[in-house]
Amino acid sequence: MRVLLVSANTEAFQMLSLPLGLACVAAATRKAGHEVAVLDLMFEGNPQAAIRKLVADFRPDFIGISVRNIDNQDRANPQFLLPAVRAVVRTCRAASHAPLVVGGAGYSIFPHAALRYLGADVGIQGEGEMAFPALLEQMTEGKAIGGLPGVCLPDGAMAEMKPVRPWDDFPLPEPDLWVSHAADRENLWVPVQSRRGCPMQCSYCSTHLIQGKTRRTRPAEQVVAWLAELRAAGYRNFAFVDNNFNLPLAYAKDLCRRIIASGLDVNLWCIVYPKWMDTELVELMREAGCREVALGFESGSAPILGSFNKRFTADEVRAVARLFEAAGIHRRGFLMLGAPGETKATVEESLAFADSLNLDALKITLGIRIYPHTALARTAMQEKLIQPDDDLLFPRFYFAPSLRDWLPERVVAYASSRPWAQ
Repeated sequence: MRVLLVSANTEAFQMLSLPLGLACVAAATRKAGHEVAVLDLMFEGNPQAAIRKLVADFRPDFIGISVRNIDNQDRANPQFLLPAVRAVVRTCRAASHAPLVVGGAGYSIFPHAALRYLGADVGIQGEGEMAFPALLEQMTEGKAIGGLPGVCLPDGAMAEMKPVRPWDDFPLPEPDLWVSHAADRENLWVPVQSRRGCPMQCSYCSTHLIQGKTRRTRPAEQVVAWLAELRAAGYRNFAFVDNNFNLPLAYAKDLCRRIIASGLDVNLWCIVYPKWMDTELVELMREAGCREVALGFESGSAPILGSFNKRFTADEVRAVARLFEAAGIHRRGFLMLGAPGETKATVEESLAFADSLNLDALKITLGIRIYPHTALARTAMQEKLIQPDDDLLFPRFYFAPSLRDWLPERVVAYASSRPWAQ
């Protein structure tokens, strides 16, 4: 079969994003024997024209559309991003009679609501490396698809999502499959994933809806071989999008040692869980090329950390931040203010805590996006802020009611004297 896979995302937000997940599905689909074409709309000046041209030239039998972002997660200036994706679906529908399948990280959080809104034929929640080729086989042979894990139908039927195991059964995508030639190779940060799944279950997080709760690692030698392939293609900057680069600790150390031994001379960016870290791993990360870490501590107040279901204390965060500071690695922190139980006192505690870390950069978020099937959503429901039948596709935020007038002004005053905070 001829399969066209379209990355509908055109939003950069913090950094330019490349369609790694879609590329992994493309590689698995190609391995299954299908002819695959990938279109990344991020680099297309006229997305609709690009779709029509490729559809006319390639004549796909199936079209898959990846949805990365539902909204911009900004309470003050919310932007709902699915109208542009719905336009992509409609353009594909007008240009081709091929069945339309949607998936991706954003879609997976709202499989039923997003499928209804977008008007596609089928959806896939979670990892698509197994589900999408299986779906193609069933549809090609005219067999029922309702029982396939993670496959969502317009009537609301969906079998339980099952994470792919073992993950290393599926190939990593070659650079030409997903890294656009239009990208600036010198400044582009290429996403890399060595682990999937997260068992932490932070109260607000949707990762379990996308990747599952079981952490799975890809063999470190495979990851390094893939980095070498990308490095040979001219890329040097790599952003590890693993939820927690330092977990498991032994795996992180092995991966760093292999990167060092490879002599690739790369720059790395990583997300770190601010606990279960030691000096040895920090030094290995530095030697491997780590230039910046994101520390997602979210709060410096013990009650709020508890409500977030964080497994660390403020003192543990401070110790980890100092390890990276001593190693000369840039540290970017994150605060999420306005959570359940937040008060003026806990806000001041968090701001003072952020000051104590001597960070290189700090991102402050006011209000927390509510995602379905999370502890935060249950809290919001108990407080009558959302209703049981609210699918939450259109962005809704939790913001402690008593702080709505005071907190925005307080954060503006705080950031005004701290150029590293925003």
